[in-house]
Amino acid sequence: MDWDSTIKGYISYLTLEKGLSAHSIEAYARDVKGMGRFMFEEMKISSPAEVVLLHLQKYIHLLNEVEISSRSQARMLSGMRSFFQYLILEGLLTNDPTGLIEGPKTEQYLPEVLSYDEIREMIDGIDRSHPQGTRNVAILETLYACGLRVSELTGLRISHISAEHEFVRVLGKNNKERLIPIGEEALRQIDLYLEGDRNRMMNIDKSARDILFLNRRGKQLSRVMVFNIIKDAARNAGITKIISPHSFRHSFATHLVEGGADLRAVQEMLGHASITTTEIYTHLNAEYLRETINSFHPLNRGFK
Repeated sequence: MDWDSTIKGYISYLTLEKGLSAHSIEAYARDVKGMGRFMFEEMKISSPAEVVLLHLQKYIHLLNEVEISSRSQARMLSGMRSFFQYLILEGLLTNDPTGLIEGPKTEQYLPEVLSYDEIREMIDGIDRSHPQGTRNVAILETLYACGLRVSELTGLRISHISAEHEFVRVLGKNNKERLIPIGEEALRQIDLYLEGDRNRMMNIDKSARDILFLNRRGKQLSRVMVFNIIKDAARNAGITKIISPHSFRHSFATHLVEGGADLRAVQEMLGHASITTTEIYTHLNAEYLRETINSFHPLNRGFK
């Protein structure tokens, strides 16, 4: 019982017996194939019969790390459950490994906040002599300078960078555009990357010629690749916090609010549709102040 044959059988089951729409079948198939690739390539599991709860928990942990939304995770978990229930129905399995998996929590996940010094240590620790070194420095500088979502970073276009006015034009959620200021240091590192490593690339894919950050094959970076770049930079800097690309966006907003930035301005830069989403950073700021009082004020230790 290998992955290919069971997934093909599952798709036939959805089509012929469940009578789902083509769109739903495509979504279920894509999600189950994604799980199957992870199990086969990363966990070295050659058959769905070998999958246990721990393997699925590791896969869900990966989904969190690459910032798959709670809604998307819930859909993917539904597909996984449906797949394993199909295998039980066909007599290929006796136990459902998804039975004890909890659905994704809907409350807002707050990643770790990096201090400015930690961010500098990560950036300074990148080996610029490495073929992708200048690119990786520019990536981290851009993430922190602009507070971008990882999808916004990977889709950032050269033509959308205005060095003269120190702004970048970003295509955010629901194809909504916004302008974000970008600092001199981030622009300088982008120039070093463009004039150096990227300029020397001979195999740039036709569809990626205007895309800023490319992989070694001349194609647009994936979100997973950006996560790995940041994970490596944190490890090299000796940072033990669990961080991701979103940690830079989170730190960007937190540092702005702690510095007294107007919340509406932060909302605009982050591309939040509602100010209530941005208000989480005022709560974080209040907590920061409370912790400061608890730690340093001799009369207020234990203040609640």
